[in-house]
Amino acid sequence: MSVKENRIDAAEKKQLLEWVQRLEVEMRLVFGEDERRIKHALRVAAFAEELLEGEPADPYVVMAAAYLHDIGIHEAERKHGSAAGKYQEIEGPPIAEAILRKMGAPQGMVDEVCEIVAYHHSPGKVQTANFAVLWDSDWLVNLPDEHPNLSKEKLRKIIDAVFLTESGRRLACGIYLPDEGE
Repeated sequence: MSVKENRIDAAEKKQLLEWVQRLEVEMRLVFGEDERRIKHALRVAAFAEELLEGEPADPYVVMAAAYLHDIGIHEAERKHGSAAGKYQEIEGPPIAEAILRKMGAPQGMVDEVCEIVAYHHSPGKVQTANFAVLWDSDWLVNLPDEHPNLSKEKLRKIIDAVFLTESGRRLACGIYLPDEGE
């Protein structure tokens, strides 16, 4: 039995699944036909769910952040002519807040998810387990694009330096350095 299964009962699991399904619908509505952004959010959310099994984080906050972390990208492109992280961090929180309010999320959750969205490209600004799981989940998806064709030694150094959770480091090594057998 995983840590996650130990923390929530069947009724809570059902409620979390419904929450996640609603988040996915809302994310898809914002991204529209942008399949690249939708696929990215889905992959980040899948890694977040996996990392939640080994990390003491709030699944509602983490899954909301996973689905909504890049939600401001279209607005950033429209307003600033750029999808750069700094613009996503500006434009994402108001959109995430509107979605979470529509979904009836409690104010504390709205505030925390918006803070994660506002700094998801800025490590060190938010130092919570919830942020760390989102950060690592995003890096699990982005690592091959950010650092292609590196030697195993250099890739190992990047994994050790970038990932914030032990579960994230372990999963990254398993995916990107499978021969190392950490």
